Amino acid sequence: MSIKRYLHLHLDLCLKLQQRLLSWVAIITQNETHFSELNLRSGSIDSLYHYHPSRPGFHSIEWKAKFEKKCFLNPNVVWIKHPFTNSRKHELSSNTKEKVDFGILFDVDGVLARGSMPLDPAKKAMEKLKDSEGNLKVPVAFVTNASNRSADKARQISNWFDVNVPPEQVIHAPTPAKLLRQFHDKHTLVIGQEHKLDIAEEIGFSNLCTIEDIKEAYPLLDMVDHENRNRVAKGDYKENPNFLKVDVILLIGEPCRWETDLQLIIDLLLTDGKPNEAPEGLNTLAQLPIIACNMDLVFMAEACMPRFGHGAFLLCLETLYHKLTGKPLSYQNLVGKPCEITYRFAEHTVSTIARKMGISKPLKRLYFFGDNPSVDIVGANLYDRYIKRQEDPNGYELPFSRLIPETDYLHKQTVEHCHSILVGTGVYKHCPEEVHKTMSTTSKTHVYHGHRDIAYEEDLSKPYKYVEDVHEGIEYILKRERIA
Repeated sequence: MSIKRYLHLHLDLCLKLQQRLLSWVAIITQNETHFSELNLRSGSIDSLYHYHPSRPGFHSIEWKAKFEKKCFLNPNVVWIKHPFTNSRKHELSSNTKEKVDFGILFDVDGVLARGSMPLDPAKKAMEKLKDSEGNLKVPVAFVTNASNRSADKARQISNWFDVNVPPEQVIHAPTPAKLLRQFHDKHTLVIGQEHKLDIAEEIGFSNLCTIEDIKEAYPLLDMVDHENRNRVAKGDYKENPNFLKVDVILLIGEPCRWETDLQLIIDLLLTDGKPNEAPEGLNTLAQLPIIACNMDLVFMAEACMPRFGHGAFLLCLETLYHKLTGKPLSYQNLVGKPCEITYRFAEHTVSTIARKMGISKPLKRLYFFGDNPSVDIVGANLYDRYIKRQEDPNGYELPFSRLIPETDYLHKQTVEHCHSILVGTGVYKHCPEEVHKTMSTTSKTHVYHGHRDIAYEEDLSKPYKYVEDVHEGIEYILKRERIA
């Protein structure tokens, strides 16, 4: 008898176990060659998949080892608790619910891990945050300036710390663009590298094209590609004048071939998204909307020196556009740390998680852990300033590119303080106080690496608190909040 037929025969009996087994949604045979997802709410069985550990949203063998629970129906059928499913056990005790009115936000690289390896202090910190049944006892979210698929990163964090992390709990640089719904159905050029189309679709964009599509439709444009130049010289090309006009440019991350992307993006900006005719004048058309995610000029990898990040690509684009037109490049939206929209979206995320945990009190404080003073700490302090604008509405006005859209998608803003906590396990290396004093004379020579739409203010890079590592920081928070 086929596995799928077997499952259908036992569906009625399984449905009677609905209340007991709602969180146990995956069925896998012991030979581990097939995987099927059982929807206990609707009583339907989704299509049968071949098991593959790297398939987004599916469990790994490690999850089987940790969560398997044999079903009495048949010894060859195993119920697996899906790592992305919120269990009823995640409901907090009434005593904890009454105390928790705060959320915790973690940067990932440099705070919880280096590359693909979790840091030991992070493992200890996560254990401190778990209750007796292994679930997190306070609402947390993970905020990174990387551009990955949320399910992939959630799975990685889950495996690192043996804790359930749904994709919705992970915020990448592009994630807050979910709020920019007015652009989601526009014909959008997506710039980035691996999984760029998946990422754009995940955050709501549905009508997409890539730089490769532009090159194919307009083969005469890309003359920095010498192979293409030779094809054009031989007449071996075909244009597509019916290619749809580009309405929006979504810059998720730096591309592989900067020179090609820079050339074609500029062409689109100068022709209102339809580069089949030269513009009559460089100042006759309105600029296409540009949404840029992650403004980091450099990042630290395995090399001995920092590497160019997406901010370096943006700087090249801004410089070329200004040189050609005499006008500054305008951004419709800047998204990612340190922009306020990312921290506002993070507040919404932890508020959602808090409600699912049974916490009814509105969140009043956020604690943000970061390792980069110029990005994480500046962003948390900017958001703290944004929150306090309510005390003086005329005292703080965001630049156009950093405005947070008015939308009913977000929960009501309730947080009163965003506390920045800097750790010494990543970009930042702590110096003794006396060293700071000797370095103060060189402050005038400081080179600001932030984006031009985020003005440099020295005080914004100073944290609310410095700790050696995230474990020390979690101990501080739990003591301060009186959470056992």
